Amino acid sequence: MATVTLPSISAAFLAALTVLLASCQPAANTPAPNNAAADSRYFAYFGAQTEGDGAGKGIYAYSFDASTGELSEIGLVAEMTYPAFLAVHPSQRYLYAVTADEERRGAVRSFEVDRASGKLKMLNQVLSGGTAPVHLDIHPSGRMLAVANYLPGSTSSLPVKSDGSLGSAVSVLDHYGSSVDPRRQSGPHAHSVNFSPDGRFAIAADLGTDDLFVFRTDAEKASLAFNDPAFAEASPGSGPRHLAFHPSAPYCYVINEMNNTLTAFRWDAEQGAMERIQTLSTLPEGYSETSYTAEIRVHPSGKYLYGSNRGHDSIVRFDVDPDDGKLSMPRWTPTQGNFPRNFNFDPSGAFLFAENQNSGTVVVFRVDRESGDLTPTGQVLSVPRPACLRWVKAAS
Repeated sequence: MATVTLPSISAAFLAALTVLLASCQPAANTPAPNNAAADSRYFAYFGAQTEGDGAGKGIYAYSFDASTGELSEIGLVAEMTYPAFLAVHPSQRYLYAVTADEERRGAVRSFEVDRASGKLKMLNQVLSGGTAPVHLDIHPSGRMLAVANYLPGSTSSLPVKSDGSLGSAVSVLDHYGSSVDPRRQSGPHAHSVNFSPDGRFAIAADLGTDDLFVFRTDAEKASLAFNDPAFAEASPGSGPRHLAFHPSAPYCYVINEMNNTLTAFRWDAEQGAMERIQTLSTLPEGYSETSYTAEIRVHPSGKYLYGSNRGHDSIVRFDVDPDDGKLSMPRWTPTQGNFPRNFNFDPSGAFLFAENQNSGTVVVFRVDRESGDLTPTGQVLSVPRPACLRWVKAAS
């Protein structure tokens, strides 16, 4: 398929996020089609950075046919400030994005999805409880949203109303502590938050403290409270960034930005406790140039884990041992672009979309289900400074 190009449009620089930006989830043949073409149709939503060279203007969308891998451009569907991360409601009717208001306070914006056209209709916007929200996740019940605020370092929770709009923050829990790097770890910097698969807990990865803070959830009240134990520790100076749960086994994995490693944890779903079992480099042995990790994802099959390297400009793939959750057999695939901040699988798990932030490209790879290896399909989308990809099922 020919390259599809979206315009690069400059926008206002968001000062509250400069600290974060300076720091720097079938077989090789075509996947089998679904029974009905309509059942394989999705919308791909890309959050974009809205400052710097080649900046975007907000959220961009494509139509995607999972049975063929065909993509069609929709274009800009929401003009807004810095929608660096997105989340989709379990009903597939609503989408949420981090942003900032006119006074540069952190905020979250809600949208209703037109599942026929892919267009977005803004519902409302509320404060996130911090200065620089960088990540968010929605509870499996769809009744609450959790937000990671990089500055000053906190996790907040917001109620989701029956019409998909958001209420004001119910909980704003400040992280605490510091770590060994005086420049980047003098205090907390929440970098992501993820609900556990059963929704009983939320885990926030904190780059500034080298901790994984664990919270108990109350979906009825849309509230969070520190768990006991309140956190798990990553290695000093590692800088935990993002986390991914295994889809069917009691393990979770954290990618560490500052020392370019992945850490495997055994997850106790009853106690909300994490036991560290392994840490591995995301870079080839002997590689010494500057690089930072970014995204982490476990393949829907549970057989493979992937992480992105910004600088080495690659996706690393590991085999996952089903008996103990440990990782082995790393392989690296160049992303054919610069600074791959985010990546995601399509809903079928047949394709991986690598988002190259600095080159403004999204490169599509086919996933070999027998080996986990990635093969470029030849499709390259041009999206201004892509930062996140989320999927919504189109209406039948």
